[in-house]
Amino acid sequence: MSAVCLLAGSANRPLAEAVARDLGVAPAGSTVERFPDGELSVRIDESVRGREVFVVQPTAPPVNDHLVELLAFADACRRAAAARIVAVVPYFGYARADRRRGRRVPVAARMAADLMEAAGVDHVVTLDVHTPQVEGFFRIPVDNLSAIPLLCDAVRGRVAPDAVVVSPDLGAVGRAAQVAARLGLTTAVVHKRRLDGARVEAVQLIGEVRGRECLIVDDMVSTGATVAECIRVLTDGGALPGFVVAATHGVFSEGAAGRLADAGAREVVVTDTVAPAEGGPPPGVRVVSVAPLLATALDRLARDGSLQDLH
Repeated sequence: MSAVCLLAGSANRPLAEAVARDLGVAPAGSTVERFPDGELSVRIDESVRGREVFVVQPTAPPVNDHLVELLAFADACRRAAAARIVAVVPYFGYARADRRRGRRVPVAARMAADLMEAAGVDHVVTLDVHTPQVEGFFRIPVDNLSAIPLLCDAVRGRVAPDAVVVSPDLGAVGRAAQVAARLGLTTAVVHKRRLDGARVEAVQLIGEVRGRECLIVDDMVSTGATVAECIRVLTDGGALPGFVVAATHGVFSEGAAGRLADAGAREVVVTDTVAPAEGGPPPGVRVVSVAPLLATALDRLARDGSLQDLH
C-alpha cells in the first residue's frame, strides 16, 4: 500500500483514522487552519506525487466548511501531481437538494458535484446517499456503498420475530424492503408531507402494525421530525410501544435525540459516518462503525478490484 496516501479531513478524524488502521497505513501528515475571518488553509506534509490519494471527509455539518475543506485538499493534491484523487465522502451533504422545487432555486447536489470535479476529484466513494440519482450529476466514477448489512446485524435479535419494518416516507421504501428481506420481516409505509425544512406531517399508514413492534428504517436522522411523526401514526395504528430506529447517518441537529426519545423511540442505531458531538452519542443512541466497510472498498480500489458486493 506504499503507493496509497490517506488524508484525514477534520470533519470526522476518528473515522478516517479507523479506516487507515484497517488499511494498514498511517494517515498522511496534514494541517488544517481556519483564520479569524473564516478562510481556510490546508497543507499536505508529505509527497503525494504519483500516488493514489484517499481524502476522507464527510460533508457533515457545518456542511459548507467541510465541503470547502474537501475541495482545498483535492486542489492541493492535484497541484502536487497525485496520480488519482478519491474523495471518500461517507455522508454527502446537499444530497437532498437533488431537484428544483421551484423556479428560482438551485440544484445544490449538482453544484457540489461540479465543485468536486473542478477541484480535481477523480472518483467519489459515498455511503447510502440520500438520493441515488446524485451519481448522475458526476462525470467521474461514483461508488455508493450500503450500510444496510451492518445495520441489520446491529438490530438482529433486538426486535420481535413478527416485527414490522417501517419506511417513514415513500423515499425510503426500497431501503425498508431490503432490511425486511434480510431480517425476514414484513413492511409498512408511512406517507408524509413536508411542511418546511424542520416540520413534516404524516398523512397515511399503508400496512398492518396493530399489536406488533416496529423497526423504523431511514437513511438519516437529522431533526428527528420525520421519525417522530412516523411514531405518532404507528401508535395511532395500534403498534406496540418501544420503537427501534435504524439509520445510516446520525446527523442529530439540536434537539433531535430528545425529540425521538419523547416520541417513544427506545433505541436509535446509526453508523459513524457523521462524527458524534463532543461527549459521545446522545443517550439511547448506539453507533456502529463503517470503517471496515470503507477500508475494504478502498483496498479494492487501490488494487483495481470490484466493489459490486459492497453496493
